[in-house]
Amino acid sequence: MTRQSISLTEPNDKWLQEKVASKEYSSKSELVNDLIRQERRRADQLEALRGELIKGEESGHSSKTKEQVLAQIKAGLK
Repeated sequence: MTRQSISLTEPNDKWLQEKVASKEYSSKSELVNDLIRQERRRADQLEALRGELIKGEESGHSSKTKEQVLAQIKAGLK
């Protein structure tokens, strides 16, 4: 594992300390790593969504009604 040194603002450091004190996390490092993992997942999801939006824009117009599109989406969720 790589060791890093970072500077935090006082409010951010206090927040980290509170999370560790509440036993949600065992250390500030664990919490920071979890926050980074969450952001990476969020960024991946956002990139996938952008890709789907681009694909949709490039596919052209649909002749389906909004009811047909909604039914297709609901069927895909099952």
